[in-house]
Amino acid sequence: MKLFSMNKIILIATMLVTLAALSGCSKSFVEQTNPNAVPVDNGYKTETDITTGVYGVYQALRSSNCVGEGAQLWTDDRADDINTTDNQSNNGEPFQFSAFALVPSNSYLLSHWQALYVPIARANLILSLMPGISFASDATRVQYIAELKFMRAYMYFQLVREFGDVPLVTDRLTSADQAAALTFRAPKEAVYAQIIADLKDVLASGLPVTQTVANKGRVSLQAANATLGQVYLTMATTLATGASDNLNNAKTYLLACYNQRTFGALSEIPFTDVFNVDKKAICPEIIWQIVYKQGDPSYSSALAKNNQAKGDGTYISLFPSQGTGGLFTKDLLNEFESGDIRTTFSTRFVAANNGYYISKFRDNSATAGTLGYGGNDWILIRYADVILNLAEVSLYLNDNANAITYLNIVRTRSARPSYATMLTDTSYTARYPSLKLAILHERRVELAFEHHRWHDLTRFFKPDELVNYFRGKNQADFDNSPLTNITTKDYYFPIPLTEVKLDPVRMPQNPGY
Repeated sequence: MKLFSMNKIILIATMLVTLAALSGCSKSFVEQTNPNAVPVDNGYKTETDITTGVYGVYQALRSSNCVGEGAQLWTDDRADDINTTDNQSNNGEPFQFSAFALVPSNSYLLSHWQALYVPIARANLILSLMPGISFASDATRVQYIAELKFMRAYMYFQLVREFGDVPLVTDRLTSADQAAALTFRAPKEAVYAQIIADLKDVLASGLPVTQTVANKGRVSLQAANATLGQVYLTMATTLATGASDNLNNAKTYLLACYNQRTFGALSEIPFTDVFNVDKKAICPEIIWQIVYKQGDPSYSSALAKNNQAKGDGTYISLFPSQGTGGLFTKDLLNEFESGDIRTTFSTRFVAANNGYYISKFRDNSATAGTLGYGGNDWILIRYADVILNLAEVSLYLNDNANAITYLNIVRTRSARPSYATMLTDTSYTARYPSLKLAILHERRVELAFEHHRWHDLTRFFKPDELVNYFRGKNQADFDNSPLTNITTKDYYFPIPLTEVKLDPVRMPQNPGY
């Protein structure tokens, strides 16, 4: 659903003057309805109205155009894990992402841009109204402010990594003139400064370190520390200045998150538990997730259903699939190590299709049923991700010993030999001749299909390095997505054409498009 016109002012401007409170306050956290049902002035008068408005911000994350489970086009598809090989369907627009042929007029790109700004717009609106609302407990007010600032920061983190300089708005927009004044691309540094300010406010808010089972999906201090650490790490590797300070800050907040874990060794948590729908609310590795409701036509997960392959019975879903399942590149298949627990859990060979498909997300329960209404939550942050971030930070701080320690924590859980042992394996060292590439390899296998890959690549490599990385791969492992298409311009997505047209001077296009 498109919430607003893009003809005259940017997305967030039109949206904000029409937003309203959610209806159906008695519904669960995950079951929310359209927040645009009534005018704003009539919609937010009580604490209950604010509560449902906060839920509406969480709801916006679920969109496949935003960061929900279906958001693979601008992540794994854009990278080297999954290829959209059909260059005809939908005017070939999805194919543009994996073929490095993305154009500013791509309608999927515009939908993604819009969807990332929806939670920001909703958060800004509710934050602006909260001072005039009475709360039974000031602690609730503080909690809501923290949650809204976190989600605003998280969305801007997606935007700045994917588009570079972007419009930065933290106020409720109430007029076209105000919106026009703010329709300009703020420098990346300013966007990151706002992200940091929001996340530091979250950390000072007194949110729970972890959320209760009933509140899974809501923001916690673990999530804030993890995200702030990742933000500083990304700044250290992508901005022109401040690398040393940013790396030390990244280490501080990632360690803070790591020390907030409620388990001992990562190996105490079986890899399979992380994706077990019966344990999704109690698995201590999961830091932040989007909650999906098993058996519900509107709020269920389609991961298992969409990945189930014809000819494989009901291995991951009871849905009677007629397709080939969730496909991925041979390049990624070659990355999985023999004997790795993750190889046999995350991927599966189907003789009937003579190929591999994604089997990582499973729900073949009777409740999900033959319609495939699965219960998989979409995991946005988990501890293996944080641990490998710590390995990366340690590497950049010239602390190889700790980098290897963190790398081995993840490898041990997957029944893999230590890094020192792998250095005696010539095939391993040929593929990963540096510790940096070994860490990137581990992230690729551990977090496969979880929508981290493109952001990992743009963090690990400068634009020219990224081009060389892709062009050094085997084209035969990528079907019909031409690797030679990639240039340094592809490091960032183009700004949607409709946005550039609003003000070509203050909304200039990214170079090369």
